[in-house]
Amino acid sequence: MSAADRWCDQLRAWAIPEAILAGAPESPYVFPTELFRERGRRSASAPATPTILRAREALRDRGAVLDVGVGGGSTSLPLAGRAGVVVGVDTSASILAVFEETARDLGVRAETVQGAWPDVAAETPACDVVVCGHVLYNVQDVVPFVRALDAHARTRVVVELTGEHPWAWMNDLWVRFHGLERPAGPTAEDAREVLRQLGLDPGWVERIEERHASGFKRREHAVALIRRRLCLPAEADADIEAALGDRVERRGGLWSAGPPSTRLVTMWWDV
Repeated sequence: MSAADRWCDQLRAWAIPEAILAGAPESPYVFPTELFRERGRRSASAPATPTILRAREALRDRGAVLDVGVGGGSTSLPLAGRAGVVVGVDTSASILAVFEETARDLGVRAETVQGAWPDVAAETPACDVVVCGHVLYNVQDVVPFVRALDAHARTRVVVELTGEHPWAWMNDLWVRFHGLERPAGPTAEDAREVLRQLGLDPGWVERIEERHASGFKRREHAVALIRRRLCLPAEADADIEAALGDRVERRGGLWSAGPPSTRLVTMWWDV
């Protein structure tokens, strides 16, 4: 079995059973725009990460950056001092509006393309550097996705993802509330093997990062996000908060839920 097939099979195992999904009051896959807005704004003034450094060193002055899965722009807007334009691709019109608003506040020229990658690749311009932060775990058919990233970069592609699946830390909660065992993979190492089998030779840097100082102004909103991911009703919030324990924490004036730290991986290749 190829690395891409293994990647697809492992992601497919993360699908929420239909019986649980059918009873969900809200979609577990929708993220509040508040999160993206805060991440985008704070990232512009945060210390440069390995992802930003690898992108910046390959970007010519006033060059173009393509951010696939742009969210609030946290992977691309820190390049504002060097980039002439940032093109953001995302499936959500409301998320793209947040990105444009943040870019405008930072004085960055921004363009947007709405749609799923690589479906909208043909209408998306090639750029000097392509960045893609925290998207790969959402992509089962990873080969055309990566090939389209590569085809749109003039100099370099930079990808960031968590070392493990971003929902893996919640596995005990799925057992507690649904009696459901969740998968262990895939991992960033699996993603690197996919890239290698595609003939790419990605650089690799990993770091441990404390929980981001981004989240919600109110504690109950951080708990509610986990409740939606678990496909539970609002009446379960107290039980969820108890199960989370010290995994609900306030940092930088904002509340978030998750592990105290995360292993993050940056991979890049030149084209």
